[in-house]
Amino acid sequence: MTMPSGRDGKPSDLPVAPASGLVLVGRFGAPHGVRGEIRIKSYTGDPLALAGYGGLTDVTGTRRFVLKRVRPVKDDMLVAQVEGVADRNAAEALTNADIFVPRASLPAPDEDEFYFSDLIGLAAVLPDGSRFGTVRAVDNFGAGDILVIETGAGEEALLPFTKLVVPKVDIAGGAVHVVLPEEIDGEDEAQSTE
Repeated sequence: MTMPSGRDGKPSDLPVAPASGLVLVGRFGAPHGVRGEIRIKSYTGDPLALAGYGGLTDVTGTRRFVLKRVRPVKDDMLVAQVEGVADRNAAEALTNADIFVPRASLPAPDEDEFYFSDLIGLAAVLPDGSRFGTVRAVDNFGAGDILVIETGAGEEALLPFTKLVVPKVDIAGGAVHVVLPEEIDGEDEAQSTE
């Protein structure tokens, strides 16, 4: 039932509400049929694991969701009956609502895997020890995970979340250590001319 992401390009939880202690694990889609079933886009590594998490809630933590009769329809899409949702109109009212779980309810990630929400707010530190910025978000547009680094003065840098660019992640120390891609390219060029 884990859903952390490593540096292998597999997306998992999205960092929407890290300050609240909640992790985004899915989003309700359109109703499915007339009996209250609804589509759900799962952000978990194993989409069906979403049904096994207790404490599913909205972003405020006040509305609870209990998923019943869950079945897959695509790679990351499910169809489920939600407790208390008995018809199409009730299911329609949930469309585009995000589904969260308390971070404390999630299993510890494996070595070299990270929950995106744990990365948000970490300092981005260069090899010389200077601060490059702060991790503001982790995105994935299909080609792999990207760290969005706020560098100051409203500027952002987008860095691939790979071992080459991010050789060390120190959650306890509050930092990700980064090597800028142009510095990596420069090393490659220097090696090729030698």
